[in-house]
Amino acid sequence: MDTYYVQKEDYKKGMGKRLRKYRLQSSLTQEKMAEILDVSLKHYSEVERGITGLSVEKLIFLSNFFGISVDYLLKGEKDKDILPFVLIDVYESCPEENRTLLLDMLKSLNKLLHSSPDAAE
Repeated sequence: MDTYYVQKEDYKKGMGKRLRKYRLQSSLTQEKMAEILDVSLKHYSEVERGITGLSVEKLIFLSNFFGISVDYLLKGEKDKDILPFVLIDVYESCPEENRTLLLDMLKSLNKLLHSSPDAAE
């Protein structure tokens, strides 16, 4: 058997956990998510529990809705070389002449967030 093969149940359970996490972070109920996805509450509940999956169209929609990659949604893997969709949108909507400034600000913010509290004193 191919070492890259993953049992259907494994990816469904992981995907369900990630969907639940993002749904709760967005303060949405299962009922609201079912409505947004145009599926029954029973079906959406089964998705979060890893019993069933979603169509490719719904996965793409959720990827855009939550600003996460389909790869992360399905496999839980994040590509560190890819900026989150929200940052990409900000960068792309920024006027060309201000993009360097925006990147410098993000680098400074990153340094600030990762510096030790003692370094500021």
